[in-house]
Amino acid sequence: MTSLAEIVTSLDQDEQIHLGRLLVLLAAFDRGDTGRPAVEGITKLAKLDFLLRYPTYFEKAMLVRNVSPRRITIEDYERTTVEAQMVRYRFGPWDHRYRRFLNILAAKGLVRIETSGRTILLSLTDKGKRQASRIAEHEAFTPLRDRARLLRDSIDIGATDIMNFIYRTFPEIATLSYDEAIVP
Repeated sequence: MTSLAEIVTSLDQDEQIHLGRLLVLLAAFDRGDTGRPAVEGITKLAKLDFLLRYPTYFEKAMLVRNVSPRRITIEDYERTTVEAQMVRYRFGPWDHRYRRFLNILAAKGLVRIETSGRTILLSLTDKGKRQASRIAEHEAFTPLRDRARLLRDSIDIGATDIMNFIYRTFPEIATLSYDEAIVP
């Protein structure tokens, strides 16, 4: 019998989907010509991506942040697919491959990675902005684009604050065993 972890792992092998989702997320948090990075820190990126990647968690987080349910669009199939179930990794439900994904995006000239002390600052390059715009307009990615924008409107807070918010809102994610499904 195949475990949930094995199923999720097999579905999770297509890096292009992850790279596209991260571009859409960074585009939503783009600060324009302010000189500020889109996202400050991989921790913040991971927490935002967690909410973007898992619609049922996104929905609960938005409701906790007092977002009108009318603004939250989750299709019924998104609540029940195997992709909607999160598996606990070593550091919680955060994909351990963010550095790899970011390095791929930087190597392609799509993301600018800078540091300030120990904090990684992430921004899209002009090429990255164009690519993110093309991806976000694709029918399969428009729900992600809309959710990413709602995340920006509702949870544009610091890394520590978003981490605390997530652990307060979803305390169950810290208590599961490795490779155990996290079902909202």
